[in-house]
Amino acid sequence: MYLVVIAWLYVALLMAVTEATSHTGTVFGAIITFFLYGLLPVGLMVYLMGTPLRRKARQAQERQAQAEAASSAGRAGPIGSPGPSDAAPDEGRHAAAATEASGIAPVREKP
Repeated sequence: MYLVVIAWLYVALLMAVTEATSHTGTVFGAIITFFLYGLLPVGLMVYLMGTPLRRKARQAQERQAQAEAASSAGRAGPIGSPGPSDAAPDEGRHAAAATEASGIAPVREKP
């Protein structure tokens, strides 16, 4: 797509240069030629051809935001509710579970 854009702008630039150097042309006419035959149509074409890509990017961003919201909602439950099973022990807001149940002995200070 960019090759077509570059080629079209090159042709429009050559048309504008021809307009400016012609004995019947003007620099103002060359500028108008470049904008009306070059930048305006190419800008419109690039904008319209990029619409599906922008739509996909927006939808992917919305899906990511929804996934983050769902994961944070599952992690931050009310007090006393069990946290997600795949979370690390210190990741939640709740106190650590009983260490004897997991096979890890508690560490005690010597008197």
